[in-house]
Amino acid sequence: MAAANDTLRFGEFQGLPALIVHTPFSHAAVSLFGGHVLSFVPNGFEDLLWLSPSTKRPPDPIRGGVPICWPYFAKQGQPSDAPQHGLVRARQWKLTHAEQTVAGEWVIALAAPVLDDVPMTVMHTMRIGRALEQALTTVNMSQETVRFTQAFHTYFKVGDSMRVSVNELDTLSYSDKFDDFNVHTQRGAWHLNDPRDPGRSDRIYMSAPNRFELVDPALQRKIVMTTEGSRTLVAWNPGEEAVKGFADIPDTSWRDYVCLEAANCGNEVIELGTDDSHMLRQTISVEALQQH
Repeated sequence: MAAANDTLRFGEFQGLPALIVHTPFSHAAVSLFGGHVLSFVPNGFEDLLWLSPSTKRPPDPIRGGVPICWPYFAKQGQPSDAPQHGLVRARQWKLTHAEQTVAGEWVIALAAPVLDDVPMTVMHTMRIGRALEQALTTVNMSQETVRFTQAFHTYFKVGDSMRVSVNELDTLSYSDKFDDFNVHTQRGAWHLNDPRDPGRSDRIYMSAPNRFELVDPALQRKIVMTTEGSRTLVAWNPGEEAVKGFADIPDTSWRDYVCLEAANCGNEVIELGTDDSHMLRQTISVEALQQH
């Protein structure tokens, strides 16, 4: 696997075992535990992803990067003792494919373990180059219709979470977990200074578009996120008080990230017939903010 120029190798990232990926355009780190992207650094920019400096280690789930939530999001439709955000983010995945394109990008595929009592399989495919492209492909292996929810639970690194914004959510309806899942309408850009409930966000936006721009004036950049196979976006940051309940997030680190999550959850539940499949995709890239 191109060991001579070290473009793909097993190593460590912030103390976590990881597949270390180098391309002419970027470098990245991917954990086989959880099938989890830990880092994506395009040339000329800081990491687009945030990984908690106090993340727990396997067998506990990793905090930060891009956790895979599957075959359910949060505990939707599950008993109260179910693992948070699904069954595969604390399992070892298998590297099934790694290929470098002529252009120098890396295409990598990881397969989740087959789970008892889950009649579906899931594959995580990545293309790492100028952008980070991810696809989560679910296949129904049973003779019955199956239902599931899922997400790419992406932690974006930001200069100051209180200063970032996303314009594309204006006028959308959202279910607010901090308000017993009552539905509200977004007024203007999404940001953590929302006068209705300032300083935090745990919202499921419905009928969302497929392109979002996370504007980050502190880091002078704009992260562009596009999605397919999803009409739901989750916007999450616990804020200053709630973050104190997270043992794996330092108290001040809520200022360092926001989660924008391409999801199928809430009212958007995926149904698959026999031998049917569904693909959730997201692509992440970055641009410098134009100076005025």
